[in-house]
Amino acid sequence: MEQPADRIHPEPGRAIHQETIDLVRSTADHYRLVSLNRQIEACEGLFGQDSLIDVAILGQFKAGKSSFINSLIGQPVLPVGVIPVTTVITRLRYGSKPRAVVVRFDGTAMEVDLPVVDEFISEAKNPANEKNVEVVDIELPSIEPYAGLRLVDTPGLGSIFKYNTDISEEWLPRVGAAIVAISSDRPLSENDLALIRQLMEFTPRVVLLLTKVDLLSKEQRKEVVQFFRDSLKREFNMDFQILLYSTVEERDLHKGSFDEFLVGLSRNRETEFRGIVQHKVRSLARQCLAYLDIALTASGKADSDREHLRKLVLDEKVNYELMQSELSLITRESMQQTRTLIAAYLDDVHRAKLFKKLLFRLSEDMPHWKGNLWKLTRTYEKWLEENMVAEMDYISRTEYKHFFGTLKKAHQTISRSIELFRNLLADNIEKVLGIKPKSVDWVVEVSEPSHPDVAFTKVFDFHFDLLWFLIPMFIFRRVFEKHFEKQVPRVVDIHLSRLAYQWEVRINRCIEEIRVQALEYVSNELSTIEILLSQAAGETDEIRRTREELSKLLTGLG
Repeated sequence: MEQPADRIHPEPGRAIHQETIDLVRSTADHYRLVSLNRQIEACEGLFGQDSLIDVAILGQFKAGKSSFINSLIGQPVLPVGVIPVTTVITRLRYGSKPRAVVVRFDGTAMEVDLPVVDEFISEAKNPANEKNVEVVDIELPSIEPYAGLRLVDTPGLGSIFKYNTDISEEWLPRVGAAIVAISSDRPLSENDLALIRQLMEFTPRVVLLLTKVDLLSKEQRKEVVQFFRDSLKREFNMDFQILLYSTVEERDLHKGSFDEFLVGLSRNRETEFRGIVQHKVRSLARQCLAYLDIALTASGKADSDREHLRKLVLDEKVNYELMQSELSLITRESMQQTRTLIAAYLDDVHRAKLFKKLLFRLSEDMPHWKGNLWKLTRTYEKWLEENMVAEMDYISRTEYKHFFGTLKKAHQTISRSIELFRNLLADNIEKVLGIKPKSVDWVVEVSEPSHPDVAFTKVFDFHFDLLWFLIPMFIFRRVFEKHFEKQVPRVVDIHLSRLAYQWEVRINRCIEEIRVQALEYVSNELSTIEILLSQAAGETDEIRRTREELSKLLTGLG
């Protein structure tokens, strides 16, 4: 990609930033603090990048993020639709000519024409990111007013579906400035507050963007903005910048206020960039200090006392086997209900409607079919195949969100179980050691289930039409037409059942992925605490020196 001519000059504080990161890295390696790896890598990556500040547009799915970016840059580059469509991270920056580069997870890259980037970005053309795209980088001359910034469109949050490894939440540590898009037609949710809280760990720049404000009257807009300000003030005890946007009306007015924000960020990017580095390194250092506090407390104890502490902290309520059993039970119960619920939905909503539709269509088409019984049967089977494949595919594409009941339930239940585990572990540490630990959030990474390959199942076990030469059609044609009509309900039942099974397999596979990831998180957290409590013997002075050195560096960071 074309590099800007003006790179950020080495900042005066870079040495202390690098020293802090190096110390955290060596400490994390020594004590196996695996939960810090993401933040360490993000901080290390800041020193290797150019002057671009990543401005990520994040938010719940269907918050209007892609539409907002298209409106902002003045051309429909990103795909939009009535269902969640963004599959991969897409980054847009200034370039002297339009250009798009697709980078895959294996490191290979290829330049593609701008009009076809949706084949790699959109869910419809790249379902569940089956093309293994890590990121799509786009350069556009129209982004020149924001030179030095890189606009980042992300897959929607708020659903349980994450695309491969470089998903929105996994990408958060890399955020330089964050724009949280919230649709004006729904209230501020717990998910929005959780996202803002998480973003504040990674960037000092968090701005709220209220999209689709054209759905509200001017009075309603004022009420919504005031409600958001009050809610955010109450939750975070600070004021946030709130910008309004609509792609339908007063677009220039809204764009003007947003341009002011982005242009200001672009002009002051050196200062902004240093502030971002400062914020991320300070957050990383504080998290490492929290772990060192646990190690220091445990280190000074005698072996017998330390073992006693370990047993008190890692009691029967926070052991791996218990969590494994609990999560397996949750997973099994959810999986057992998947097909039943999907089949019930298909039966209630589509079965009778599909019977009626196909019989009506058959009554219109069948009189036009010509030929003997053999030809008539072949025509009927082809008609069935075309119609059933089309109908099953349509139901699968338009109704699939109704099939995710057990997946959502499993995700919510497992999330609550993990939250309870974290709280119990934190409470035990605070009760036993007098330290309030700062636990790393659990981020689930599950790809949305791929859509099944809808195929046709034969309906006749015995082809009596092979005897066509014995059957006078002018006498018996209506008999066979009625026979064809009677087959329709059975064919519908077969294919609805098959569709339910196909989705059951895919959804249950995702539920199992959630269980595995949850157990991995539990294992990592327990291993970290186990090491800090059990293997810090005789390291009191070293831990204290490390802690003092890190605290001194943190103070020096300002």
